Amino acid sequence: MCLFALNVAVAEPGNIPAGTVLDADNIAQYPTVVDETLIELISKGFYQLEIIETESFAPHPDYLAGTLAGSEEVTLGVGAGDLIGYTQGRPFPNDPSVEDPRAGDKMAWNMRHAYTGDSGVISPFYWQYRNMRTGKLERELSFAAKGLKFKHRISMPPVPELPNNPAQIFNGLYLQVLAPPDLRNTQLLIHRLEDDTKQEQGWLYLGTQRRVRRLPTGQNTDAFLGSDIMIEDFLGYNGRIMDMTWRYIDTKTVLLPFFRHDELELSDVQHVDGFRFVDFTGKGDCFPKIKWQFRRAHILEASPTWTQHPLSKRLYYVDAETYMPAYGRLYDRSEKLWKFALAGYSHPNHHLAENQGSHVPIIDVVSMIDLQAEHCTTLQFRMVVNSENAKASEFNVQALRKKGK
Repeated sequence: MCLFALNVAVAEPGNIPAGTVLDADNIAQYPTVVDETLIELISKGFYQLEIIETESFAPHPDYLAGTLAGSEEVTLGVGAGDLIGYTQGRPFPNDPSVEDPRAGDKMAWNMRHAYTGDSGVISPFYWQYRNMRTGKLERELSFAAKGLKFKHRISMPPVPELPNNPAQIFNGLYLQVLAPPDLRNTQLLIHRLEDDTKQEQGWLYLGTQRRVRRLPTGQNTDAFLGSDIMIEDFLGYNGRIMDMTWRYIDTKTVLLPFFRHDELELSDVQHVDGFRFVDFTGKGDCFPKIKWQFRRAHILEASPTWTQHPLSKRLYYVDAETYMPAYGRLYDRSEKLWKFALAGYSHPNHHLAENQGSHVPIIDVVSMIDLQAEHCTTLQFRMVVNSENAKASEFNVQALRKKGK
């Protein structure tokens, strides 16, 4: 079955109709509709889910065309990080199979090359540090962020790649802290390189010291700015594919956090243009107040090859139509469940006017819950995709210094 054609008429487990709310009183009747950890959290009364009708989040027609034109030429090399013959679209468009020993590697590359637009501007977005036990909001940071694809571009000229890219950067990620004052103007720049066997490049500008320093490789797995999130957690997985052992586990129809932004009960926090952010609810306000729909999900496991990594493995539920990681579990080095991660996506036609018709699942909200420490970090986004306001000249060290003055 081709992954681009989500079967929206798929039989819903238990024939649960849209509008049903799953909570502590009835979740035991539906033991397979979501991940086992989320079932347990709902059973404890920490969260509840409202079900909506399934709808397609079909990728951009040019992304589909690129897939059809080039996927037959794509192969894997000896290692997980060796992708050969890739140009555009989804590298491996067929459904994964447990009979294929390289299925996990192929899924990892499909996630890396999922259609997220050729650029993105998130301004502003907010990080909240929350005590899950008491519900206390400990701290809030505001950020501006930009992302830019240098290669394998789909819809924004120049296609398929930007000129003057001697380092062969695949994509760039830039973050700037806007508040509070003690962290203001802290900046992070990451270059993900086309060659996965080469180490990604990262730089951190410290506003208090007014200088740029190269980001050590090991710092990707440290708590970023004291939050529950590592730099490696960005975008679901912001690391080299070769640094993980990938294993495909199964494909199931489950509830995933895909919804329409304009049909949510939104936060009172409002941008100057009237945009209102996704709100939070549940235990400690650690869970996004969103809606869920039944969708096909591929279950993928990633185990670090580095023995000093703080995780023993990650478990992803990946949406089969878009290849966006929706939620999953993170295990500590002793193989005990440590964190639960959740990312919610809005349909682009029900988000900002600039995103309509983009075919990009708009990341709207993230929650990273440390189940051991009973603490969470929540993120709210105002994202514009395929924006002309993300320029290649902003993704270099000189730009960090210039903005830092």
